Order: sequence, then C-alpha cells, then structure tokens
Amino acid sequence: MSILIGIAGAFFLASAWAAGEGGTFLGFSEGHLFNDAVGLELITIAMALCTLVRLQLEKDQPGTSPLV
Repeated sequence: MSILIGIAGAFFLASAWAAGEGGTFLGFSEGHLFNDAVGLELITIAMALCTLVRLQLEKDQPGTSPLV
C-alpha cells in the first residue's frame, strides 16, 4: 500500500512541476499539488517505518502477532 501512495505522491509532484508557477494542472494550483505531494510522501515514509518495525517484531518473536 505504501508503494501505491508513494507513486501517487510522485505523480502529484510531477503535476506540480507541469503546472508551473501560477498555473494549474487538472484544476489544481501548483501550491495545492506540492502540498498534496508532501503529505502523501510523509504518509509513505510512516507506513514504510511501521512495516519495518512490524517485520522486526515478527523476527524477534515469531508467532506472537496480535493479528493472527
């Protein structure tokens, strides 16, 4: 899931670049697209860190997952 959100963030970043200063892309301003890209990339980083922590916990104590 974090990969898909990261790709969406990259799309918004490219869209902001395409909009140019003071322009729009798909009806959104450059600033709006940059803010969307930043937010999505921060979510992607948080999801990736949570995944790494989860993998480490499973490695340290196999079979103790609260989801199983």
